[in-house]
Amino acid sequence: MIVNATEFKTRAGKYLEIVNKEEIIITRNGKEVAKLIPIRKQGTPNADFLYGLLADSEKKDADQIRDERIKEKYGDIG
Repeated sequence: MIVNATEFKTRAGKYLEIVNKEEIIITRNGKEVAKLIPIRKQGTPNADFLYGLLADSEKKDADQIRDERIKEKYGDIG
């Protein structure tokens, strides 16, 4: 749903109910300025379950990881 800023300010309560069903794009002078989304959809997925998953793994720097990936893809080239 797209609504202009004046309409949103006038009827904010109405749009706070609607946002549970769909995202609301707020415009000013015909340009999108904000997106209102329900809190349960906001942000990235929760990754708490990954905490500590790699705690015992070997620590590698970016160069080591890159070298391993090249070796996997192209074999031992030198």
